[in-house]
Amino acid sequence: MRILKLEVKRFRSLRDVTWEPGALNVIIGPNGSGKSNLLRSLILLATAARGGLSKHIQRDGGMERLLWDGADDSIDLRVKCSPVDPDRDESRDSLTYQLVLNRLGKSSSYRLGYELLGNYYRMETGTSQNPFKLLERTPHNAVVYDPDEQGLRANEEALSEDETLLSVAAGPLTRNPFIAEYQRELSGWTVYEDFHTNREAVIRQAAMTRNETRVDSDGQNLVSVLHTLYTSDRDFKSEVNLALRAAFGDDFDELIFPPAADQRVQLRLRWKSLKREQSAADLSDGTLRFLFLLAVLASPKKPSLIAIDEPETGLHPAMLPIVAEYAHEASRHCQVILTTHSSEFLDAFRRNPPTTTVAHWQDGETKLSIVSGDELMYWLEKYTMGELFRSRQLESMS
Repeated sequence: MRILKLEVKRFRSLRDVTWEPGALNVIIGPNGSGKSNLLRSLILLATAARGGLSKHIQRDGGMERLLWDGADDSIDLRVKCSPVDPDRDESRDSLTYQLVLNRLGKSSSYRLGYELLGNYYRMETGTSQNPFKLLERTPHNAVVYDPDEQGLRANEEALSEDETLLSVAAGPLTRNPFIAEYQRELSGWTVYEDFHTNREAVIRQAAMTRNETRVDSDGQNLVSVLHTLYTSDRDFKSEVNLALRAAFGDDFDELIFPPAADQRVQLRLRWKSLKREQSAADLSDGTLRFLFLLAVLASPKKPSLIAIDEPETGLHPAMLPIVAEYAHEASRHCQVILTTHSSEFLDAFRRNPPTTTVAHWQDGETKLSIVSGDELMYWLEKYTMGELFRSRQLESMS
C-alpha cells in the first residue's frame, strides 16, 4: 500500500502542500526547508492508525508546536493510498483517509474534528456525490460500515476524544476486512530519523533473543533483527554478506552471534585476517549505520512504506552506491522515501533515477515540487543527479 497523493494543511511548516510520490523517492532542499516535517506528517498518520496519538502529540509539545506558525486552529491530513492487494484495480479500489485535529481554544490540547476512510471512485467518475465510506467520525457521531454500506454506530462513551476510530475499529470483530487491512498497513509505516550509535547506545550491547524481523523506528533492536534474519533466512544472509564484502572487501568473513548471559546474544564481525572477532561495542559508527540500513532495506518483512532521514550520514562514499542499489531493490516491494544533502548519494542513483522532490522555504512555509519531465531527462543524458544538485540545476527545474 503506497501513497498516491498526500495533502497536508497547517502542520508545522506544511501550510498547504500536495505531494504525489513514486515508488523510490529522494527529497532534497536546504536546511530548514521542511523535509523532516514531511516525514513527521507520515509519523503522525501511522501513529493515528496504531493508537497512541495523544501521547505522541504531547511528546512533540502539543498543538501549538504542531500548528503552522502556532496560530491556526486545526491540522488536516488526507492521504490516498493504493490498494493493499496489488491485484486490485488502483484507480477503482484506492482508499483515502482524512484526519482533522482541532485545537481546543488557545491550549495545546486537541480533539478529533473529523475522520473518514473511504473510496472516492464513484465521486471521481461522477456516479455519486458521496464516497463509499468504510468509517466516519465527527465530534458527536462515529460509524463503521460493512461492505454493503450498512452502518454500525459506535458507542460514544467507549471512544476517546483524542484517539482515532481507525485505531479501534480494526479489531477481530469488524465486519469490514478492508478496514483491518488498511489499518495494519498504515500503522506499519516506519520513519527512521534518529539512529544513535554513541558508546552507551543499546545497539552496542548484547540483546535479548527475540524473534524480530523488522527494525524499529529508533533502530535499537537491530541486533535482534540481524540475529533472527541472518541465522534463519539464507537469502537475507547472502544479501548482507554481499553488501559487506562490497563495502569492506574479501577480508570480511561473516556476522556471528555468540551467546551472552541471561538469554542474550552479541553481534560480532569476523574478519579473515584476524583471530579475534570485532564486537558491536568496538564497531565504528559508520559500520553500525551501514548494518542498520542493510537490515531495513533488505529485510524480507518490510513495511509498505520506509522513510529514512539522511541515510548518507556517517557513511564512507564507497558505501553510498550500495545503499542506493538496496533502496532501489526495496522499492520494488514497498515505497521508499529518502531525504539527503549529499550530491554523492544522488550520484549513486545513476542507473535508477528516483522521483526527486525539492523542498523550498518560501514566505514562512514549505513548498514541494517534483523534478520530472523532458527537461530532467535531457540533463540526465549529460550529467548525473549529483552534478545537477551541486550546480543547483535540480532546484531550478522545480
